[in-house]
Amino acid sequence: MSAIVLETVRQPQTSEPRPVARPHLVLVPTGREAVRAARSARPPLRLTRFGRFVVALLVATVVSLLAVGLAGQLASASSGSRTVTVTSGQTLSGIAAHELPQLSVTDGVVELQVANGLSTTEIHVGQQLVIPGR
Repeated sequence: MSAIVLETVRQPQTSEPRPVARPHLVLVPTGREAVRAARSARPPLRLTRFGRFVVALLVATVVSLLAVGLAGQLASASSGSRTVTVTSGQTLSGIAAHELPQLSVTDGVVELQVANGLSTTEIHVGQQLVIPGR
């Protein structure tokens, strides 16, 4: 059960004598209507100047980190990479020893497999291999 609460609203006092009037009665919502009225009376969320500054700073930081990461990926992918066409009699270990002399043959083979997406050491005549730059 909900009760209706009545609240009186007083008229402002003026210097002129007025006839005595009855106070106005106002209905105050109760129950679910009171909750709805209280929620609708709340102002929307607003950011202060400092809050807008913090949000802008966070967005700028995320964008700059993404840009640096992307630039690093592009630089590492394009730094001295070249392609070699496999000829008859060549092996992946022979290409690794010739094209990547700074690495051991085993490490060179692994680098070639990773750069070309190979799951085995098997290569074919005419195949294009990407030689990663160092």
